[in-house]
Amino acid sequence: MKCDWVRQNILFYVYNELEDDARYEVEQHLGRCPECATELKATRKLHATLSQMPVEEPTPNLLAASRMRLQEALETTRPGGLWQRLILEPALWLRQIRMAPALAAAIFIVGFGGGIGATYNFISARSGNEVVTGSLESGSGISSTNQPLESSTIAGIRSVTQEPGSNTVSIKYDTVSTQEAQGSLNDERIQQLLLYAARNNYNSGVRMDSVDLLTQAPDDSRVREALMYALQNDNNPGVRLKALDGLSGFVRQDAQVRDGVLRALISDSNSGVRMQALRLVEPMKTDSNVRSVLARLAQTDQNVSIRTQARAMLAQMPEMD
Repeated sequence: MKCDWVRQNILFYVYNELEDDARYEVEQHLGRCPECATELKATRKLHATLSQMPVEEPTPNLLAASRMRLQEALETTRPGGLWQRLILEPALWLRQIRMAPALAAAIFIVGFGGGIGATYNFISARSGNEVVTGSLESGSGISSTNQPLESSTIAGIRSVTQEPGSNTVSIKYDTVSTQEAQGSLNDERIQQLLLYAARNNYNSGVRMDSVDLLTQAPDDSRVREALMYALQNDNNPGVRLKALDGLSGFVRQDAQVRDGVLRALISDSNSGVRMQALRLVEPMKTDSNVRSVLARLAQTDQNVSIRTQARAMLAQMPEMD
């Protein structure tokens, strides 16, 4: 075995990420190669040093963004990768069974247990649909299933609809099976589902509907935070425009909202979103931060419309001493 291959896999060896046969071959090589043994010692020392460093928990925004990207990647991934490996590379998995005889028995046991589990889940899914209804006027009278939701139990939001001429919202969401919750916008459960859908759902249409409904109650700090998140991170420009609409009433009084709108004005990839952001900050053009951004846009922006509008806004402003 070549030393280059061993050194490329030493880190996997230290983290116990190698398969049994590869691990055995690495250990055999390390026993007769002093140079690779020295490399292993240095890698273990680095691992011990890193293990002593404190581990920081990811922020909620990072988790939400990561979940959104993962869901979108799973939706666009071409199926059949596993079957292609099994069909096109039979020598690989046959070799694994040969090197680990217990693996064949384990595959049989897992397959048998998986069949039983799949049957149970199918039967549960057939009878697991749930509808939760709340009072339109007071948001009370919720059934016993209307408990606060943990976002980790939600697999995705299927649809968000509002009954015409009413304050009742219907949300279908997936856990083990598709469920449905109905209630007023004042219901805690409805609000939790809308906030989750606005941040995490892989379906841009559902995110759009959720953000649109959330704009009806932007005074809630959680709602405003979700709208800010959508403005900064959603990859659908329509969702970002909806978020801007919901934040429009807070540009003057909330510095964080104003800064978020300015960031969208500077760096958003969609010209429509940028033009809307420019309209929202126009009443605040005497603010020093807004004035600075307008001056930058008027001089260097690649979009002719935005550059022209920024120049016109600056021309209407009195000269500052």
